[in-house]
Amino acid sequence: LALGQAVDFESQIKPLLSDRCFACHGPDENARKADLHLYSREGAMEVITQGNPSESELFKRLVTTDPDDLMPPPDSNLSLTAEEKDLIRRWIAEGAEWKEHWAFAPVKQPTIPKPAKANWAKNEIDHFTLAKMQANGETPNAIASKAVQIRRAYFDLLGLPPSAEEVEAFEQDNDPQAYSRLIDRLLKSPHYGERWGRHWLDVARFAESHGFEQDYDRPHAYHYRDFVIKALNRDMPFDQFVRWQLAGDEIAPDEPLAMMATGFMGAGVFPTQLTEKEFEPARYDALDDMAATMGTAMLGVTIGCARCHDHKFDPIPQRDYYRIAAAFSRTIRSEIDLPVEPDKLPAKLAQWQNQQTALQNALANFEKNVLPARFDQWLTKQEVKKVTVPPWVVLDLTTFRSEGGATLTKQSDGSLLASGKNPDFDTYTFTAITHLKDVTAIRLEALSHPSLVRGGPGRASNGNMGLGNFTVTAEPLSGDGPATPLKLVDPIATFQQNTANLSIAGSIDNNNKTGWAVDPQFGKDHAAIFHSAKPFGFDEGTKITFVMEFQVNNRHNIGRPRLAISQRPKPIKLDADSAPQQVIEIGRLLQQARVEDLSPELRGKLLEWYKQTDPQWQALHQPLADHVAQKPKPQMVKVMVASEGFKPIPHHADGRGFKHFYPETFFLKRGDTNQKQGVAQPGFLQALTRSDDDSRWQSPPPAGARTSHRRRGLAKWITDTDHGAGHLLARVIVNRLWQHHFGTGIVDTPNDFGFQGSRPTHPELLDWLAAQLIKNEWHLKPLHKLIMTSGTYRQDAEWIAAKAARDPDNTWLWRFQPRRLEAEIIRDAMLTVSGQLERTMFGKGTLDEKMQRRSIYFFIKRSKLIPMMQVFDSPEPLVSVGGRPATTIAPQALIFMNNPQVRDYARHFAKQLLAQQDPNTAVAWQPLVERGYVTAVGRHPSAAELKRGMTFLTKQAESYANDSNANARELAMTDFCQVLMSLNEFVFVE
Repeated sequence: LALGQAVDFESQIKPLLSDRCFACHGPDENARKADLHLYSREGAMEVITQGNPSESELFKRLVTTDPDDLMPPPDSNLSLTAEEKDLIRRWIAEGAEWKEHWAFAPVKQPTIPKPAKANWAKNEIDHFTLAKMQANGETPNAIASKAVQIRRAYFDLLGLPPSAEEVEAFEQDNDPQAYSRLIDRLLKSPHYGERWGRHWLDVARFAESHGFEQDYDRPHAYHYRDFVIKALNRDMPFDQFVRWQLAGDEIAPDEPLAMMATGFMGAGVFPTQLTEKEFEPARYDALDDMAATMGTAMLGVTIGCARCHDHKFDPIPQRDYYRIAAAFSRTIRSEIDLPVEPDKLPAKLAQWQNQQTALQNALANFEKNVLPARFDQWLTKQEVKKVTVPPWVVLDLTTFRSEGGATLTKQSDGSLLASGKNPDFDTYTFTAITHLKDVTAIRLEALSHPSLVRGGPGRASNGNMGLGNFTVTAEPLSGDGPATPLKLVDPIATFQQNTANLSIAGSIDNNNKTGWAVDPQFGKDHAAIFHSAKPFGFDEGTKITFVMEFQVNNRHNIGRPRLAISQRPKPIKLDADSAPQQVIEIGRLLQQARVEDLSPELRGKLLEWYKQTDPQWQALHQPLADHVAQKPKPQMVKVMVASEGFKPIPHHADGRGFKHFYPETFFLKRGDTNQKQGVAQPGFLQALTRSDDDSRWQSPPPAGARTSHRRRGLAKWITDTDHGAGHLLARVIVNRLWQHHFGTGIVDTPNDFGFQGSRPTHPELLDWLAAQLIKNEWHLKPLHKLIMTSGTYRQDAEWIAAKAARDPDNTWLWRFQPRRLEAEIIRDAMLTVSGQLERTMFGKGTLDEKMQRRSIYFFIKRSKLIPMMQVFDSPEPLVSVGGRPATTIAPQALIFMNNPQVRDYARHFAKQLLAQQDPNTAVAWQPLVERGYVTAVGRHPSAAELKRGMTFLTKQAESYANDSNANARELAMTDFCQVLMSLNEFVFVE
């Protein structure tokens, strides 16, 4: 500390208190000694006399020679040096100024410094970094060469090397805006999302299997990875990016991408082999995974440390932990069907609608101008009296209701269309009156309809249904007898999901958890026939009551049922002719009456039936019906989501009562599920909340909502920059951007901004960047450009001994710190230079190491990670990983020297180079060496390198030729290309 310089509480005093004092006097009430807490100003001032160290109990305990009074206690193995004790003495003497922890304070717009020689600066970032350099006696390096700049930019934004042509074109472009245009072009590349998506997937602990012993695959989890890539490519505002991952299903349930985003919550490990005693603890582990990952990934705070007790170092009480966890109480992994590319559907629908309108107009014109005269002529001939009872009579339902509150609307064909509320488990009750006697069978149709998901016939999220119990009673219309239950036998159906628990027989077995379902035949009409053990029907007429119970699976109610009866003996065809009951009743009445006596209502019903028998009407109607069936529907794909109210992904313990979730989350003493201490209501971290009114974020779910809307409130709070945690959210993501551009973040503990984390090296710059992000509506791409166009970023990587002696860790950013590429990018670079990179994006991944797509599309199976990725430090996806290590171990070099796949990359690289020369002429090694260097490492070889390369190739080719190898030229070039890829420079970016 320079003479006369004030002691800084945030950087010098608080770290000492946190490291040496908080274990006994920190936020954890259960571990607190002497009821003294030193993490807050109020607690600390109880043992500090501002301006007077000798009267301050805190300082006296630090310097006493009495072992019983000495702090920290001798048996704690903690101590302070003489210099550290003197810092605390000086701080108290200077007034013991206490500041709020820097990360929890609101983002402020700092004043931009005005350092000397600011003409070096290319934007505001450089004013901050240059001021720090000058304050610490450093000066910046020169701007890097254009070849270095383009290679650095390509790897940073795309994770791919530039081609030789791109390098040479950029070097020859003398326009001052050439570099700015380069950055703009790279930010628009679809490969940007693949590059930066991989960074976020580390943070999100993304994998595609459950982990633990069985490590079962999650075959539909890849959609979360695709969401991340698409969102970044679209420059989705980061606050929206976060909200969708926490509550996309509640914020935008009709947006497939928002539903895919919820895969963030379900990406963690989960055991699939549980005993009954492990059910509840495992669920609390799952809640912890969601809450803790949200904390480290999005807020840079270790929320999970407060699961069993108040946080030892940060002001996060245990109650806050459980209030956060309560937001995820009912959140589970499910697999649902979602539409693919819904944005393309409107154009297809518009084209379809134009054709539909033309067909409708043609039919309407016939019905208005031609059909009435034909109908009158038919009536005059008294043809209606000749109508006979067909095999099936469609019942005219007189009453119908849904116990669960669904809206049932009668259709012209006698069916009922369900809409509105779709309760978890519903019961339909219908009644009809008939004068037919000797009824032998009942037909239940489950019809498709465009308003239903995937056309139905059910109302489930995939279009399925589940009829658990179907019961029928009959009673005389006169009321002189009781309602008699019918015994239904010998059911048959057009299709049944299986022959066991989801069959048509299951709907009459008195078990409401088995019943008729039709997966995967969605969008089709289905029908079932139930025979009556005895014919029924009374002379004076019969009232029939139908009850359908839907409890096989939640929300699996039939969307468009229709009922019919028959007098025919077995066998009756499922697709036999039918007519509406009204027509049959009209025919019966007209046996003893005149056509002229028909009421307008009966006349209209008769016309509705008659037109369907008219050949010309049929000729106009059939194309319309066919066209309706061809209405564009979204292509559906199965997606793993983390939501509420959907069927959970099956678990081994389902048959033993595994609940998947519990409706409420409890406060647990010491994290023990056997020590519940009341229900935890959803809430927020008070250290990051600047409002006493939680209702500004929380609101009850709307009527009929599938989800609790708890996570929606959490998502609003975490992105609220005025009253919630938005200021910290902005700091954390800005720091992650800086980290991946410079190798180290402004805070070099990117997942921990708490008391135990590192202090920012450039706190004002961090706040200024966070403020810029918020000001620019949370768009990340402008921030990338701001960072990458700064002089700080564009410096060369030259190591200068005098500067390094003063700042060996490059804390003050006087040079660009070279860094090794990550595992995925090393492999992608080899694919690129070999000309083998297959650039297809999205979709299912694979474990095949010979795959030629980008490495982000490897299937991530937790028990079977790709070996090459592991050798180059790809993380195990168990917890959020804020930064990867960059080890140097022998197997890395051995991979480049001996791996058959690397050899194959080198062979294709060689073919790419040799293809530029005529194979029938003498080879010219010089241009091949030059092009090889530019392709592999983005620069031309030095004179010495050029000479060595040509000599190497000549000798290798001669050696292979002496062995009578016809491919001597190609083998020599393959050796050379493998050498190029084995250079340190190939796997490092400067």
